[in-house]
Amino acid sequence: MNNCVNIVLGKEEITLKINEQVQYSEIEECLKEKMPELKKLYQDEKTPIFVTGKVLKNAEMDKIREIIRENIEVEIEFDSPEVLGLHGIRKAFSEEIKSSQTKFHRGSLRSGMKLEYEGSLVIMGDVNAGAEVIAGENIVILGNLRGVAHGGAKGNKNAIISAVKIESPQIRIANIVKELEKALEENVKTYAYVKENEIILE
Repeated sequence: MNNCVNIVLGKEEITLKINEQVQYSEIEECLKEKMPELKKLYQDEKTPIFVTGKVLKNAEMDKIREIIRENIEVEIEFDSPEVLGLHGIRKAFSEEIKSSQTKFHRGSLRSGMKLEYEGSLVIMGDVNAGAEVIAGENIVILGNLRGVAHGGAKGNKNAIISAVKIESPQIRIANIVKELEKALEENVKTYAYVKENEIILE
């Protein structure tokens, strides 16, 4: 439990590193236990706090802000993207997300539709069941993913797939395939990446 949240003191900010493997309920409890330790670091100056590690939902970020600001009035920043987009993701993967040519598609994809592009794809809408998206690089969906998505189609295992909610039966990154079970509402997945030759959803 004590390793859920680690406090790292830096020159310009204090980092709260959240263990990616723990459930949010444990994080909240651990953070409350860590508050006395965190308060000791604040005397006259108000060093900004940067929360990193586990990607959080907006409601979870709001609750963490509330817990901290009940004790310390301080600026708090998260690496979890509040607005989806390739440049809004600060999370450190095994390698940084590479820049690439990006195509924007306005509107949702209906069943039977197929969209392909050699670079990255940003879809401003939903990808419905029966639709397919294939990109040589990253796929970012500003809506729900219910169809099939294949990122890094040319073999790029550093590609990511990101959506407001991933409800797809299957996703692919490079040559790696992952079948998905229907997620419970409280266990919503929003992005996928490859780690140790396996697709991870968080």
